[in-house]
Amino acid sequence: MNRIHRILFALLAVGLLARTTVAQEIEPTWQSMAEHYSVPEWFQDGKIGVWFHWGISSAADENRPNDGSHYGRRMYSVVPDDYSGEMGMSETLTKWHTERYGHPSEFGYEDLIPLFTAEKWDPDALVKFVKDNGARFIMPVACHHDNFDMYDSFHPWNSVKMGPKRDTLKEWKAAASKHGLKFGVSTHLYWSPRFFANARKYQKPGTPEWTLFNMDFDPRGYATQDSWNEHWYARCWEIIEKYDPDMFNNDAPFPNEKENGGKGLGIKLFSSFINRDLEENDGTQTVVFSCKDANADRAAFTYNLERGAAGDIKPEPWMWATDLSGGWFYRATAVNRMSIPVMVGNAVDAISKNGVVMLNVALKGDGTIPEKQAAYLTAFGDFLKTSGEGIYGTRPWKTFGEGPLEMKDGRQGENRKEFSQQDIRFTTKDGVLYAFVLSRPTQDIVIKTLASGGLLESEIVDIRLLGSDEKMKWERSTDGLTITLPNELPDTLVVGFSIEQKQ
Repeated sequence: MNRIHRILFALLAVGLLARTTVAQEIEPTWQSMAEHYSVPEWFQDGKIGVWFHWGISSAADENRPNDGSHYGRRMYSVVPDDYSGEMGMSETLTKWHTERYGHPSEFGYEDLIPLFTAEKWDPDALVKFVKDNGARFIMPVACHHDNFDMYDSFHPWNSVKMGPKRDTLKEWKAAASKHGLKFGVSTHLYWSPRFFANARKYQKPGTPEWTLFNMDFDPRGYATQDSWNEHWYARCWEIIEKYDPDMFNNDAPFPNEKENGGKGLGIKLFSSFINRDLEENDGTQTVVFSCKDANADRAAFTYNLERGAAGDIKPEPWMWATDLSGGWFYRATAVNRMSIPVMVGNAVDAISKNGVVMLNVALKGDGTIPEKQAAYLTAFGDFLKTSGEGIYGTRPWKTFGEGPLEMKDGRQGENRKEFSQQDIRFTTKDGVLYAFVLSRPTQDIVIKTLASGGLLESEIVDIRLLGSDEKMKWERSTDGLTITLPNELPDTLVVGFSIEQKQ
């Protein structure tokens, strides 16, 4: 071996050792995750994602009563034979299911699978549609609480062997890659033994259904069962290994360090997901791990603040996840109580506070987007086509904004109130400040935060209305920045301004 070869060999060995060290750097603890987890820029820059909830219950009669997106759980509630007395959501659904399909003992959840054919599902067209309306990543559900895998799984109840007879994750990923979008997956598997607790009385040993309904696991004590926790780990790791997602969302509990059977398999899976990525990318994290654990250190992962809001700018990037359907899974009678203008305003509010937006679309059983949900996406897309300059690639400013509408901090309780033109939100990029008016203005816009002598220390040299060539008139004083109402506003629900400062 000559000297050059020896040097190259040494460098290669050092490189391999470094990658191995990096891959083992994160230990399976929340402390180690918090010390090393780093949100990739594609996620912070992309801002907009679309979640897809789609599965067996999507194909049930679309005019069914409210099932709380848990058809498989609620259809097995205990109901008196005469259905007398006051009935809750579960009892109402069980009664309806019995009258529509038959008693759960005769027509179980598994009997809905042949109805789930996905005959019109075109992932390429769907991904193109959401991209055209602003999405930069997608996140289909790989497995919901109903224990049915939407991919080619070692678990026998899956979409390749049954229902659509298609590997939906593989096809989603191919479409995302074709259109230049990042690909995420979401698993909701962990508490499926409890999900089907009321279905157990109808199951018989030795049948295929025994596996679907988790009959080998304790519906209440599964969290302490090694067998279940190890099964959960294997199902999740298969997704990671087989589909190599850019984002992994665990939308359920997980085996923790406190339960006797948990053995920390949750944090082991999550840290292994990151370590796998670090090893493959020379120590640079390129993937996102998200979950809804409100008690864990937010520096250790990306917090999924589902149906909630942030009261102020958060130090770590977080995800505002909301549902456009009114029920997570498709149901024709579902109503989204958050209007389209409020949804757009909420999204800008989240982004101004270091958030990333994830909009859930509930596909029909045939695989198409319902018109009502498409209307939300196209309205948001119109805004982004006009004002995306002040959204993509931006970061929070010194303060998120101003205005009378206060956002409740935390999960659930997301805002449904209408914004006013006094509600202003800020973002910044490349030295430019962007101000968004969260309701179409009808008079001059006054931004008190930008008063001379305030947070914006530099002199303002120019103001542009995003999506317009009209020359803006403005005046700045110790009372605030006043922008004269433009003669014509862009046809969007939220109006944005670019504010250039003297360098």
